[in-house]
Amino acid sequence: RLRVPIIVRLGERGLSVREVLALVPGSIIDLDKPAEDEIELLVNNRPIATGTAVKIGENFGIRLSAVGNARERLEAARG
Repeated sequence: RLRVPIIVRLGERGLSVREVLALVPGSIIDLDKPAEDEIELLVNNRPIATGTAVKIGENFGIRLSAVGNARERLEAARG
């Protein structure tokens, strides 16, 4: 019954404070990761799996292609 936060990380990019302050609705941030590369699933900010982005109706999801072992997943869930 323990609930843990999960994050799907598409990519990362560093921005200067000036660039962050210039963000407005409609801004596009170019990520340094090819669209066909796998994305990461994190639990408590710790990677536990990788997969590909999928569209489910009007929502996005992740189809897992590799998952860490049970011990790694448990340790991530504990924080």
